[in-house]
Amino acid sequence: MPDPTTEKTVKQLAIEVIGRHQTGKDIDVGDTPLFARVIAEQHPLIDVRAPVEFLSGSLPGAVNLPIMGDEERRQVGVCYKEAGKEEAIVLGRTLVSGEKRDKRVAGWVDLISADPQTMIYCARGGLRSHIAREWIKTHSGRQVELVEGGYKAFRRYLLDHLNPGWMKSSAIVIGGRTGVGKTILINRLKNSVDLEALANHRGSSFGNHLSGQPCDADFENRLAAALIRHDCGNFRHLIVEDEGRHIGRRFLPVELVRFFATGELIVVEAPLEERVEITYDEYVVAEQILYLKAFSTIDGLRRWCSAMESGIDRIANKLGPSRHRRVKEMFSGACARQEQTGDASTHKDWIEQLLRIYYDPMYDFQLKKDTRRVIFRGSLAEVEQYLKFRDS
Repeated sequence: MPDPTTEKTVKQLAIEVIGRHQTGKDIDVGDTPLFARVIAEQHPLIDVRAPVEFLSGSLPGAVNLPIMGDEERRQVGVCYKEAGKEEAIVLGRTLVSGEKRDKRVAGWVDLISADPQTMIYCARGGLRSHIAREWIKTHSGRQVELVEGGYKAFRRYLLDHLNPGWMKSSAIVIGGRTGVGKTILINRLKNSVDLEALANHRGSSFGNHLSGQPCDADFENRLAAALIRHDCGNFRHLIVEDEGRHIGRRFLPVELVRFFATGELIVVEAPLEERVEITYDEYVVAEQILYLKAFSTIDGLRRWCSAMESGIDRIANKLGPSRHRRVKEMFSGACARQEQTGDASTHKDWIEQLLRIYYDPMYDFQLKKDTRRVIFRGSLAEVEQYLKFRDS
């Protein structure tokens, strides 16, 4: 905590800050201009909460540079319950002082120096963020803006914006068989939101990424922020890929699912050979690069093979015993060949097999049940041109 020589003592800050923000209920979330500005302009954010708090949910793009570590926070919390607020503050000042404090302040100042728009927040916009601002001013003379209400107020604002009733644009949903390049198209369009990227999952049994999915709160926060930024663009349409209720282990809010269900449906089409190549590039080539960067060449390849084999096993019941066994044999053969020769091309064989016997029949069945009217069909290039024309 700050030295008594700073402009305000710790006890003065505690009386002023904790008294105002202890419950967080006095924060008017509403249509807060600050929150909208932070999202639209993508201000850099410093989260000074403890790592355990950050991991349970954070604001999009925030960097965790805590004022207190997990153990320090735990000790202060125990002291607060047993001895009261002022004693807890004194303990905090003792735990975070001297060289330790200077190092933490230097980390904040470095980020603020790199981008003066950087803002700071804690849980409720209370004591921790105000003390951090005081320290920064004392050590560097810099002024830094706080996120009033902190994470909890900002989180409520984001949750409110997961209900699409406030949105001005109408939905367009991109469908098509596996491998037609729906994600490629989504990433080419300015008025789209990539739901799979936000969930860090490709939305299939093989969709896991090495880096894992964000926690529920982070997914919701990222999704809401993406929708708010999209709305700032004043687009006529919001374009998304046709997804189910869940993407991996993350679930879309019911209100958004219903909103997307009211959208117009456009279907991308591509010949099987092209779809095999797109699927191969995404699930084999691109993903193996990530595994090889994270691990050694042999270990990375084997880990990737194990992860993909688990994906095949996850759809074993739907494939049936004989087809499941056949696909696994083809996959194992491709992995062995790649390990021995470095040639990964035979992975295309089991990909083509899965597209034919599993993904295509499943998609065709789902499309027949879909009550939405298909307003356009075409190749990736044709659909892209059509969509750009509609919003021109």
